[in-house]
Amino acid sequence: MSLTDLNPRHILIRSTNWIGDAIMTTPAVRTIRENFPEAEIAILTHPWVADVFVASPHVDEVILYRKRDLHRGVAGMWRLARALAERRFDLAILLQNAFEAALIAKVAGIPARAGYTTDGRALLLSHRSRIRAEIRTMHQVHYYQDMLRQQGLATGPDDLFLELPAETTAWARDFIASLDRGPVVGLNPGAAYGPAKCWPAERYAALAAILSREHDATLLVFGTEADAAATAVIKDEVPERVVNLAGKTTLAEAMALIGACDAFVTNDSGLMHVGAALGTPLVAIFGSTDAVATGPYSPRAVVLQKELACRPCLKKECASDFRCMTEITVAEVAATVARLLDARPRDEREA
Repeated sequence: MSLTDLNPRHILIRSTNWIGDAIMTTPAVRTIRENFPEAEIAILTHPWVADVFVASPHVDEVILYRKRDLHRGVAGMWRLARALAERRFDLAILLQNAFEAALIAKVAGIPARAGYTTDGRALLLSHRSRIRAEIRTMHQVHYYQDMLRQQGLATGPDDLFLELPAETTAWARDFIASLDRGPVVGLNPGAAYGPAKCWPAERYAALAAILSREHDATLLVFGTEADAAATAVIKDEVPERVVNLAGKTTLAEAMALIGACDAFVTNDSGLMHVGAALGTPLVAIFGSTDAVATGPYSPRAVVLQKELACRPCLKKECASDFRCMTEITVAEVAATVARLLDARPRDEREA
């Protein structure tokens, strides 16, 4: 029986755990809404991902999975499952692949539970999808859509979707207008996965100097408090043209600012997918990871990577000479940014 045959009225979607992965699920979330336009749809997500969905028209409610406090440990998982049970969901669609996701849905008494048969959880699922060989060679956007297609849903467009609260978008627009600006270029020197994803901070600093000198650009540097050392290197290079925002914004504010940038230079990270979803012209610098699977899914994105025998190694730290990153030069990135800035419509360039 397909999911559409169930005619569910109350649906719980289990989100993926990280910002970039969550954004890559947004076409699938839209597919669920389009197949069940009358259903009440809630999404269960970690707090650090919630801003991806708070303004989405495709979900009616965001439920927080507070794994670090209220829902910590076995007792916390039981508390969450019992709270979900009180909601009487008809269907759980598990975009997150872990055993835990299926177990919580089962303990919550949700009768229909759909997802991939990953992590040994097949017996916990009532509606099972398998990972087809061809999907492993495609972008991750298709991975989530294919899971739904196997369950009888008519899949919609694969374009990423990210809608932000109107007040946050207005705040970002005012922030950008307040800058002593030429074009505004965002820089994202961090990546939560590990240092193998990170183009050296010194190169970001040299890039900032070139863009400020040759394009009169203002540079917004994004990141978390963990990126403080890298962002300080960039700020010190051209202090009068760099605005260091690392650890100083909410995720929603950072997303809105990235959407307002004229261009964005980023490592493979969650914020890269933010830029892709919002249509910001961007340069994505790839080293250890696979741009085919997790690159920016956007026609306005340029991926820079070196075809080396050792990549993609998918390692968090380079065990060799880090050539995948060091062979990407500052001049190469600067020239790519310049092309993106020149390609902007005239009204954007003159704004």
